[in-house]
Amino acid sequence: MTGQPTVSGLTNPPPLSLYIHIPWCVQKCPYCDFNSHESRHKNGEIPEATYVEALIADLALATPKIWGRKIRSVFFGGGTPSLFTPESIDRILSQVRALAPLEYDAEITLEANPGTVDAAHFSGYKEAGVNRLSLGIQSFNADHLKELGRIHDDRQALQTAELALATFERVNLDVMYGLPNQTLEDAQQDAIQAVSLGSDHLSFYHLTLEPNTPFYHTPPSLPDDDTSAEMQIAIEALLAAHGYEHYETSAFAKKGKQARHNLNYWQFGDYLGIGAGAHSKLSYHDKITRETRPKHPKAYMEQALIGNAVERESLISQNALGFEFMMNALRLIDGVPLGLFQQHTGLSLNKLEPNIKLAQNKKLLIIENGYIRPTLLGQRFLNELLELFLN
Repeated sequence: MTGQPTVSGLTNPPPLSLYIHIPWCVQKCPYCDFNSHESRHKNGEIPEATYVEALIADLALATPKIWGRKIRSVFFGGGTPSLFTPESIDRILSQVRALAPLEYDAEITLEANPGTVDAAHFSGYKEAGVNRLSLGIQSFNADHLKELGRIHDDRQALQTAELALATFERVNLDVMYGLPNQTLEDAQQDAIQAVSLGSDHLSFYHLTLEPNTPFYHTPPSLPDDDTSAEMQIAIEALLAAHGYEHYETSAFAKKGKQARHNLNYWQFGDYLGIGAGAHSKLSYHDKITRETRPKHPKAYMEQALIGNAVERESLISQNALGFEFMMNALRLIDGVPLGLFQQHTGLSLNKLEPNIKLAQNKKLLIIENGYIRPTLLGQRFLNELLELFLN
């Protein structure tokens, strides 16, 4: 373990979530920098059963670190978790319930992609305990889907969204804008289609060119900054007119339907991450730690099955806590209560007083009605705002 002791005033740990990473996908998209691997295996199949055993072994070894704490949300991310059978998801969740108690109304989300699921899969996931689906639509336009390297077309996108909404009470649709050769009208049409489906949660992300991706090395023709800004404004206005609250940089929800798992991240809650490349943040009475698992699935399975799933553990220093807290909290449009910093770090907010005053003077931050939150200018220039909290 590296680093120095961090806190001494943390009286109670923050809420706890569980993240489970499924690293395989059918085809790696040219814009994706997530830890995902195309499902090519020497036998032509994903080693699903072995990976499930590795996840269960990982969780069992991690359980003493979260002993006595209830899990408020579970999130299966990827990759494409919907490549795994409902039976595997059921086995994983059964072990979760046996080893670490879930809150009574715990939110259990599974990411899925059109082209990898059918009605039987959705029904099976629901029976296993999944109560929220996050569907990677990205666009309802056939040409844009092809340019993004997606394996589904516009027809499959719409059909899968309708099937998800008919099966699950809670559904998130992931949509992107600022796509190759996309016009303002194209982006508006995607938003109109997403809204018309009536899901309780929508995520709208601007396409970014991440290092170590094909799009970064060979950039496609993207809309200019002014057009992208017009797209964002138009999308936000349309969603607001249809009752979606813009509660985080890229997230919109009907009243009371925010993603509890993601809110826990943004409010600097704790999370245990299991699976290839998964990260954890765990709080104790005297320290806050981060953990990482081996990134490659083969290495992860080998290490987890011999009781060595954690590749690296480090302490978050006191000097880093202010930035790490604000990096999450200031993504929330309404910000967070002033007392949350001390509750979730064990430190007094006075520690950040010079940084806060500087951000206020630059009109990027406001304290109002017991909350600290970004101004409209701060939302627009979030990176510049966060840099003020770097020591």
